[in-house]
Formats: sequence, structure tokens, C-alpha cells
Amino acid sequence: MKRGDSLYRRLLAWLLIPLLVLGGLMLLQALVEARRTADRAFDRLLEAASLAIAEQLQWQNETLWLDLPPAALEMLATDAEERVFYSIVDQEGVMITGNADLPGDSRQDTDTRNTLTYHDIDWQGMALRQGVRRTRLEDWRLRESFEVRVAHTREGRDALTGELWRANLMGILAMGLLAGVSLVLAIRAALSPLTRLRKAIRTRDPRTLSPLDLPLPRELAELRDTLNDLLARMRRVRANQERFIGDASHQLRTPLAGLSARAELALRQDDPSRWRDALEAMRATSARTARLAMQLLSLTRLNNTEYRPDIADLDLNTLARQAVRDHWAACHRKGIDLGVEAPEAPVWIQGSDWQLAEALGNLIDNASRYGARRVTVRVHAFPSRLEINDDGPGIAADRRLMMLRPFHRDHHDLEGSGLGLAIVDGIARAHRARLRLEHGHHGKGLSVILAFPGEIS
Repeated sequence: MKRGDSLYRRLLAWLLIPLLVLGGLMLLQALVEARRTADRAFDRLLEAASLAIAEQLQWQNETLWLDLPPAALEMLATDAEERVFYSIVDQEGVMITGNADLPGDSRQDTDTRNTLTYHDIDWQGMALRQGVRRTRLEDWRLRESFEVRVAHTREGRDALTGELWRANLMGILAMGLLAGVSLVLAIRAALSPLTRLRKAIRTRDPRTLSPLDLPLPRELAELRDTLNDLLARMRRVRANQERFIGDASHQLRTPLAGLSARAELALRQDDPSRWRDALEAMRATSARTARLAMQLLSLTRLNNTEYRPDIADLDLNTLARQAVRDHWAACHRKGIDLGVEAPEAPVWIQGSDWQLAEALGNLIDNASRYGARRVTVRVHAFPSRLEINDDGPGIAADRRLMMLRPFHRDHHDLEGSGLGLAIVDGIARAHRARLRLEHGHHGKGLSVILAFPGEIS
């Protein structure tokens, strides 16, 4: 199985990257310090060599004369076999003696006595480190200024720089390795509670919704508490589903058992008129069962949190008139006056056409089923709402909330399923509308109002 990105690798990467950057900066700093240390050490040799040469310079036969001791230059020759150059230059800039015509240092103050400066030069294709000492020959007859220029190649400096840097490199690598191992162990230790939480969740029985009881750090304890809240909601949902399934099975079992009993009774009869009566009763029972099954499916779909109906612009006038047309024939056969009152201008809302048609159908069917002789569907604008008013017996104020529960019926109701108002309430909540049950006009009957968002009650 392909593994995706992990928190362990992400933490390791985000902590190792700064560590590697810091290690690189430390290596660079070690290299700079090694070079600086090597320069200081060899600059001291340049200083000693230039001083030894300056002390051997004399005035003889009206000219400067140098008796150069071998040790003055040998001190600059190390095992790296550097090439050593020197020159003596008078105050006019004329070379007096030496083995190379080295350039001077333009930064040096001409009035400075017995000063020494260092700088890197590129002379005849060679990288040299040069020391320039400006001094003067002290004599009772004259004071002659001159410069001692001593330079050598960088082999010795580079060798010492590499040796010092390698010594620092081993220490830095050892510290980096120790820091990396410590970092890995620290991340593993820090993520161990998360591993325990993962194992606890993975090893649980899928049918178990009991809360997790696991000691965890504060950050993971918040995640554990969130999971426990989710499990509590799932327990409530499962309890509601089990109750709904039990009620639905009970509601369906009764008519199906009635159908079976009537069919068995009809088979025992020889009179065709008895067969006809049984078939009529079975047809009515099957019609009620089919309606109950459709209501159960509608309620199940409304309670599905993953279901998202198609929302579009709807005209409440069109929905109300279509609902009246669909139910007019059935109401007319029962002697019920079904009508619609709607404004001329369209009343637009955002909603699902089939859900609102289902709500209107359930309300009209409830009104016609429970004794109403006049049912009116009204559409109101500013604010937009639907109102279904009837002149039936109505519902007592203290029982209205209970009637919105699934399968809750009045004790006088022998044919209803107790799902009509529950479906309407679910559709109202899906449209963020408010469902109100009130007395009908003139205090008689029932008025069911669906107030859509925007209404101020």
C-alpha cells in the first residue's frame, strides 16, 4: 500500500533542514577561522623575516648595503616548499637589492615609521601573501627611509588551513550526528502518544462507539475529546436509526400482515362477492402501504447528511398551483374544496422543487384525511412564505411539537402513519425555513406556515 506524507517525516524534514543549514554555516565559519588562524601564524613569520632583513641593512660607501642572513628567509620555507621573495626599496621607490621586484602597498602612510602591513597580491601569475615594512636607517649623519618587502606563496598557509578545517570538521560532524540522532529520538518520543492513539482506534471493534479512555498530552487530549464527541453523536444517530427502523418495521408489518390475512380469508370463500370485498380491502391496504413506503423513503433521504439536493431558483406561485392541480381530483371526489391564493408577481426563493412539492402534498393529504372540508394554499410575498389553511379539527397547542416526531399519531388516528408532518419539518430544516403550526382562520382548523429565510416574525 502506498504511504502518503507522514507527520513524522514532516517534522523530521522541518527540523533537519535548519539543522543542516546551521551545520553548513558552522563549516563555513570553521573554514574562515582556519584561514584566519593560518594567516596570523604565517604573518608572524613575515614580520620576523622583514624585521631580520631590516636590522641587517647598513649604509656603506654612500649606499645601502645588505648582508642577508640565510635564516631570514629560511624561516618562511616550510614543508610545503613555498617560494619566498624579497626586495629592498629606497625612499625614491628604486629597488636596491632582492630576488624579485615586488610591488609596494599604496595604502601605507609615507610618514609612518617602522610600520608593517599585509595584503594578498597576484604577481606573475602567483598568489602571494606580502608583508611591507616601512622604516628608516638611523645614523648620526643621515636618516634614510626604505621599505622591506617580503612575500611567499600560499602553499603552507593552505596546508595549515586545511589541517585546521579538517580538525574542526570532525568535531562538527560528530556534533551534527549526535544532534541528528537526538532529534530522531526526540521526535519518536514526542509522537509516541499519537501512535498509541492510532493503535487504540485501529484495534477497536467497528461496532463499539464507547468513548476513548487514553491518557494523552494536552494537544492530543483535545483530539481525543473531539473524537469522543463524534462518537457520542454517532451513538445518538445510531439510536435514532434503530428506533426509526423499529418503528418502520412495525408500521410495515401491520398492513402486510393484514394483506396476508385477507388473502388467506378470501381463498377460503366460494362467493365471488366476498372475493370482491377482499380485493377492495386489499387494494386500500396496499395503497396505504405504498404511501407509507414512499414516506419512509422520503424521510430516510431527508435524514441522510451526505445527501445534497439540487438547489435552484423556484417560484412559490408555480409550486402552489401545481400542487393544487395534482391533488384537486382526489379532493374533489371526497367533496373537499381545494384552492390556491397567490399574488400576480412571482415569489422567488432558493430551494428543491421535489422536496417542496412533497411538503405541500403531505400537508394537503393530511388536511383532507383528518376531516377538513375546505383547504386553501396561500402564497405570501415580502416576506416569502407558504401557508396551508384548513377548517378541520386542528391540533391542540400542547401537542403540536409532539406531532412533528416521526410515527407520532393522535390516538384517534387509525389510518395515518405519523410521518407527514415529520417529513414537512425535515424539508423546512433543509431549506433553513421555519415551520409553524397555528390556529386556522377565525380560530378554527389548522394553519401550517413555511416561512423562508428573510422573514421577521
